[in-house]
Amino acid sequence: MISNSEIARVFSEIAEYLEMQNVPFKPRAYEKVAEVIEGISEEISELYKRGGLKALEEIPGVGLSIAEKIEELLKTGRSKQHEALKKELPVDLSSFNGVEGLGPKGIFTLYKKLGIRNLKDLEKAAKVGKIRKIEGFGEKSEENILKGIEFTKKSGGRFVLGSIMPKIREIENRLKNLKEVQKIMVAGSVRRRKETIGDCDILVISEKPKSVMDYFISMPEVARVFAHGETKSAVKLANGLDVDLRVVQEKSYGAALNYFTGSKDHNIALREIAIKKGYKLNEYGIFSTKGGSLPAGGRGASGGKGFKQIAGRTEEEIYKNLGLEYIEPEMRENTGEIELAKEKKLPKLINYGDLKGDLQIQTNWTDGANSIEEMAEAAVKLGLKYIAITDHTKRLAMIGGLDEKKIKRQWKEIDAMNKKMAGKIKILKGTECDILKDGTLDLPDKILEKLDVVGVSIHSYFNLSRADQTKRIERAIRNKNVDILFHPTGRIINKRPAYELDLTKIIKTAKETGTVLEIDAFPDRLDLKDNHIRQCVEARVKLTIDSDAHSINHLSYLEYGLAQARRGWAKKNDIINTWEVKKMMSFLKK
Repeated sequence: MISNSEIARVFSEIAEYLEMQNVPFKPRAYEKVAEVIEGISEEISELYKRGGLKALEEIPGVGLSIAEKIEELLKTGRSKQHEALKKELPVDLSSFNGVEGLGPKGIFTLYKKLGIRNLKDLEKAAKVGKIRKIEGFGEKSEENILKGIEFTKKSGGRFVLGSIMPKIREIENRLKNLKEVQKIMVAGSVRRRKETIGDCDILVISEKPKSVMDYFISMPEVARVFAHGETKSAVKLANGLDVDLRVVQEKSYGAALNYFTGSKDHNIALREIAIKKGYKLNEYGIFSTKGGSLPAGGRGASGGKGFKQIAGRTEEEIYKNLGLEYIEPEMRENTGEIELAKEKKLPKLINYGDLKGDLQIQTNWTDGANSIEEMAEAAVKLGLKYIAITDHTKRLAMIGGLDEKKIKRQWKEIDAMNKKMAGKIKILKGTECDILKDGTLDLPDKILEKLDVVGVSIHSYFNLSRADQTKRIERAIRNKNVDILFHPTGRIINKRPAYELDLTKIIKTAKETGTVLEIDAFPDRLDLKDNHIRQCVEARVKLTIDSDAHSINHLSYLEYGLAQARRGWAKKNDIINTWEVKKMMSFLKK
């Protein structure tokens, strides 16, 4: 059955093909549906099985026409509209992802003028100087295209964590429900919550491993079986992800989990500590030479003749026997965590349930799929106590950005919703105000000063010099009304690199001005990066974790922002939306 991510990809490409043909309105409708589908945790196929076409129409932004197209994909795995558009415009759109500044219309021009159909054609034309000769491009555009191609090559082959996680969890839950499985854990970079992953490792304890392995290789998502044994099987899913399943003994479960979680550098450092203590550490446990004998399982399961296992059932006992505090998976990168663990000085990381609010939410006032009320109700279900409505401003006219008159009308709706939902949630008046090229803002101070939360961000002029981009942002956050810098570096994972920016200088300015920096939890942003979060924590610059939700389904993305914060060693008090609304509001500049 076709996955959510594949349905979303098809609709995104339909939107791009329609935009290439200058079709009005429809491209944005398809884009919004793709965004919503990508954010739904349950597989669309399951929704359809339960409720048919009507259940599909209940998805935000999906009317009868699009519901029928989703139904066609679910039933046949194909879309006649998508195939017709591909035939009409035979361009491999997915290959151009990551080439900054090259949108559908630019791709269409290059196809018509130079016959460019894919990334290989694009690179060849750019290297011989053909693109600069096309009207609307030029030498600078050609340079940027070559940079974008290089970026695409470097970032290819890895999956965005938040996009692939629903499928991983579905498989994990299915295996967990097998009566033969006693315990299960996903390890590797997934467990460390890296922003992108290359593959997936799953560990289980089972008395009947053959049944588990037979089930695993027979799952409907499996496109290819690389290995099928009693203790290890390896497959490739239809979406391209490689998944390994290992059955381990209970006495070695903690050691195996530690080993297969990684990172490689963290594991090497642990093994060095073990050697200094006269131990041997491997995926089967910690072994001592003192009075030992070869345990059942053979030489490989012990680390050698005469070795006695002294730890391995849990990760906690592995770290304890090495003289270390338990280190959370998100910290295991050998970037200082082991030294702190030796001294029992590890930070107490923010927990996954610590957020009380979400300070960046878009609604159908601009490019969101849902109303203010729908977003608020969804936030209540997640246990949030407050949200900020931060629709875009007037410069983004193509999505109906709010001007002074329109945002005042929105305030009235928020006031009405606060009365209606009193006691359930507090809805704050906010904005995602565009930073203009010179660092001034898209709304006047007389409007900004009346808002509860003023967030600012960049949506244009990504290619300014490092010095100019830094000055631009500094000027914006020095505005007395600005509270938060949203998605500070502008990157989109696997699609667009961060703009040139002196982030150390921005952090210093944020400290001076009391500006909060955002950890944008949207899966393909995760902006700030983990190392930048650590910089903020060390500089005592406060942070916020926001979903950047454009649909009720996106609110759950807060989990990935929390994971990113943990990877950046952030504590609860470093994040302002872990506080009650009154304390959080009193901290903001106003």
